[in-house]
Amino acid sequence: MLDLREKFGERLLVGDGAVGTLLGDRGITRPHTRANLTHPQIVRDLHEEYLRAGSSVIETNTFAANRLKLAAHGLEEKVREINLEGARLALEATKAVTGSNGGQALVMGSIGPLGKPLAPIGVIQTGEAKDIFAEQAEALLEGGAEALILETFTDLEELKIAYEAVASLGAPVLAYKTFIEDGEQLAEGLPARVAREISSWGSDGSGPVVIGTNCTVGPQRMLEIVEQMAIEAGPVAAYPNPGLPQFIHGTIRYNQDVNHFAEYGVKLAHAGARLIGGCCGTTPAHVKALAEALRDFEPNGGVSRRASTATVERVEKRATEPVTRFAEKIREGFAVTVEVDLPRGHDISEVVEAARDLKERGVHAIDISDGARARLRMDPIAVAKTVQDEVGIEVVAHLSCRDRNIIGLQSDLLGAAALGVKNILAITGDPPQIGDFPEATGVFDTGAVGLVHILGRFNQGEDLAGNPIGEPPGFLIGAAFNPTAEDLDAEVDKLKQKIEAGAHAYWTQPVFEIGSLEIALEKLEAEDLDVALLLGLMPLRSGRQAEFLHHEVPGIDIPKHVREKLTSLDKDDAPKYGVEVAQKLLVEAKPLVNGVYLMPPASMPHLAGDVMEAVSS
Repeated sequence: MLDLREKFGERLLVGDGAVGTLLGDRGITRPHTRANLTHPQIVRDLHEEYLRAGSSVIETNTFAANRLKLAAHGLEEKVREINLEGARLALEATKAVTGSNGGQALVMGSIGPLGKPLAPIGVIQTGEAKDIFAEQAEALLEGGAEALILETFTDLEELKIAYEAVASLGAPVLAYKTFIEDGEQLAEGLPARVAREISSWGSDGSGPVVIGTNCTVGPQRMLEIVEQMAIEAGPVAAYPNPGLPQFIHGTIRYNQDVNHFAEYGVKLAHAGARLIGGCCGTTPAHVKALAEALRDFEPNGGVSRRASTATVERVEKRATEPVTRFAEKIREGFAVTVEVDLPRGHDISEVVEAARDLKERGVHAIDISDGARARLRMDPIAVAKTVQDEVGIEVVAHLSCRDRNIIGLQSDLLGAAALGVKNILAITGDPPQIGDFPEATGVFDTGAVGLVHILGRFNQGEDLAGNPIGEPPGFLIGAAFNPTAEDLDAEVDKLKQKIEAGAHAYWTQPVFEIGSLEIALEKLEAEDLDVALLLGLMPLRSGRQAEFLHHEVPGIDIPKHVREKLTSLDKDDAPKYGVEVAQKLLVEAKPLVNGVYLMPPASMPHLAGDVMEAVSS
């Protein structure tokens, strides 16, 4: 096994530069890792160019050669072959340039992130992820790679999973996290905390042999990152881009000022980097300039790991409890919330008036849905802010995963926190095909469980990538539960996932008979699940509505006798009966739940107030 720690103490190592971007420039289409099989000479020639430019470390052309990423191109059965060839081509290039024994050049197997989010944000479980990482690593080592580089990981948890998957294979492991172009995270000491965390992996010095950072930022910003990481980890690796990319005539282009890159390479070395190369957009010309600039650099005994200073003091994660009055009602009393349907367009004056009337009748919060049934409606956070300001009642804003990617979801949550909208109901969302614009694209980067997890991270004062967001907002995290689900076991399993992700309370689908609720509660008790439930009640207005909901809306079960009775009544008496059914169920269920979630017909929000008379009386 290579003792890279000792090598760092002896001298500075120069890495190579980008592979994928150069292969693209030379006419190789994506996935660039396929070129190991289809254009091996071009790949080998590229490695040789970097070696001749001065690289003493080269990486295999396998960054995206895991099963998940290759599956997108129908190459999932080629994982072993592509990685074997990637290592073999790098070794051949090393021998051709530096001699039959490989000289001083090291071949390191490149492994990148999976390309799909892990559970609970996505569906990839930890065990499956480890198998995928190990499959790639084993092939790289079989092909002759002398070490493994885990690079360009944004998610520290995924990086840890990757490390755990490959650490037992007998090869040195280098672990790199990428950091965004953000001065705030530098000011708050995130790189130092990351370095401290990675340094703690393994036992008895068995963790990663080198900790580092690569990609995303240029050399100037990476200098600050390296300075912080070196405080916690000693000698580190640094692979910056040459700068930020530009999109010119349909092609991504990077800064070609090799002198600027080399100048900062020297500064990176002084800051504690002992393996320095380039990432996206760098070329053999960048590496040549870097190697020449570092030719006379002396490590001066290496970089010693030092005690943390005040500027990089550890910031412990602190989960906060929800801070809203509505959350307090759920915890200590009986909470009442009413969903008020949004109209088309931007005039929500009737929503405001309905909220004002419901507040006077004793309601504690107003629920605003997020384009339910994929209809085009105003943004729920904007409505929530307006209602809270004009009426003085808290609002529960539903947030759907259908229309926003992971960036958009977090952006909206930042906005909600800033506006004081602190009650959020996390939902997956209905598919666009059933809504106003069936040709629209559904995003679904994650689902309700993943969104609950994101909200939990926000309540710890950080975003999904671990970047600080400021004071934890104290969101009340709501989620859905269907007591009348056809497969109740599966529904309870999903509830467990939401509990683990950090949900505080659960809004149920509408229930129309006490027996269904009691069965579900018995199931939860048998599973030892003590959860705060807000019972969904829907005062029905007609037999036609009841038939539609029962037969055509998934997850809703209305007893036959209720549907028949509604059908027999005229348009004036049917809503009264609908209120009576909801009132009776509310009285029966009140001792069993933490609150009620009323869903009156869109044109009849006052029916929710009528149902509430059963509680007040």
